[in-house]
Amino acid sequence: MMKPNKKENNNKKKNQQDINGELVITQERDINDKQQVVNDHHFSDDHHFSDDHKEYIRRVKRRKNEILFTRILILVVFFVLWEVLGRLKVIDPFLTSTPSRMFQSAINIYNEGTLVRHILVTCYETIVGFTLGTLLGTLIAVILWWSDFLCKVLDPYLVVLNALPKVALGPIIIFWVGNGMEAIIVMALLISIIVTIISVLAGFKEVDEDKIKLLKTFGASKFQTLKHLIIPSTVPTLISALKINVGLSWVGVIMGEFLVAKEGLGFLIVYGGQVAQLDMVMMSIIVLSVIAYAMYEIVHYFEKKYKI
Repeated sequence: MMKPNKKENNNKKKNQQDINGELVITQERDINDKQQVVNDHHFSDDHHFSDDHKEYIRRVKRRKNEILFTRILILVVFFVLWEVLGRLKVIDPFLTSTPSRMFQSAINIYNEGTLVRHILVTCYETIVGFTLGTLLGTLIAVILWWSDFLCKVLDPYLVVLNALPKVALGPIIIFWVGNGMEAIIVMALLISIIVTIISVLAGFKEVDEDKIKLLKTFGASKFQTLKHLIIPSTVPTLISALKINVGLSWVGVIMGEFLVAKEGLGFLIVYGGQVAQLDMVMMSIIVLSVIAYAMYEIVHYFEKKYKI
């Protein structure tokens, strides 16, 4: 029997290597072709919409622009009408002021160097009261959810405190914390904290009981249930509480400034009323409205950003 020579063996090995190389190249080409198809598909999905889809997007954008335009138009017409009626003496400008008189009042106070100071003081008090009310209210709601016994014991007290007009506590707060910024912050805190506790606790209790039982079945602790189920499920409730607290904090701060402040927008309102400068009063109210709306929009921005 003839033995294959070395040359034939080398040729066979070479042919086998060529075949393997061609198989590898073919496989790589197939993979590249498939990847290109996938990329083309994604590109088509992202950039080539149907005509109906494009028309729907245009309608949505047009609707948003119409709403924004209408809002601005209403505001402009309101101020123009207010100014015209005041100049024609249809309404008494001394009692209702006019936009031009309010603007002049703002210029005068700004030239005195105190307008920015008043705005910053009120904003600082509001932000501190808002933050404390939200954090402490949420913390107390967690404690009440954790202890069902404590929740049932304190429930009637929360109802009474929520119904109690907080301004009635003003004189007591002044004696407790002093006649200054601390009293104003405490007033804002008291107004917002009870509402935060009640709303957040209600959100905790609305979580599906079956989900809680399922976590307990898998051996989850109370803290794990709170961290991985209760809080994530009630994020919309927390955002709603933030929106409510924005308004309540402003109410608390202005009420506190009415009682004890020597500076701030609430002080300007009281002082303007005492010296019959209603232009100053109306100007302060407009500034308050703008800043309060800005704070609300900040909360709304984070709500949209995180798609809550």
